[in-house]
Amino acid sequence: MQPGLWLLLAAQLAALRGSSVLQQVPVSIMVQTNQMVTMSCEVRTSPTSTRIYWLRQRQAPSPDSHHEFLAFWDPKKGIVYDQMAEQEKLTVFPGTTRSILNLTRLNPTDSGVYFCMTIGNPQLTFGKGTRLTVVDVLPTTAQPTRKTTPKKRVCRFPIQVTQKAPSCGPLTLSLLVAGVLVLLVSLGVAIHLHRLRRRARLRLLQQFYK
Repeated sequence: MQPGLWLLLAAQLAALRGSSVLQQVPVSIMVQTNQMVTMSCEVRTSPTSTRIYWLRQRQAPSPDSHHEFLAFWDPKKGIVYDQMAEQEKLTVFPGTTRSILNLTRLNPTDSGVYFCMTIGNPQLTFGKGTRLTVVDVLPTTAQPTRKTTPKKRVCRFPIQVTQKAPSCGPLTLSLLVAGVLVLLVSLGVAIHLHRLRRRARLRLLQQFYK
């Protein structure tokens, strides 16, 4: 295909939005250098052309964006590359209504938005694009920081220790029992002496009144 035609397609591509007729996956992908990626483009309706073209936009879509043709599959010729395409890194796998683009040995200069496209008469249909980002080191997902909850201070009051009374040992109990017995004996003796004195007084009174 003539270079002038691809320049015209690139200009139209900058003004058109992706169509749901061509389902392109994935939407975006990020890989490390020297890795491989695969993109797929499927025609949802009966196409007017069996050819699915692959293009690349090296920067964010804008009126000044530069588009470049990469390759397409021709049933008779096989893979048809652009003269500037790196054929050793790019492969197109054909299908009746589907095309798969495989890229290998990627580097950061391969980053961009990759579009698939079909040519009608005269309508052009584009996929919504696959944004490819090639980095040397994949960004790591930051772990969520855990908030440390301060420990509550517990005020502890001093525990009052109650002094226990001395336990009553066997010796103490013996002394108590002996004291009680002495009191009982003393009380008995006092009662007995009181009775003797009373009897003696009664006898004296009886002798006096005789």
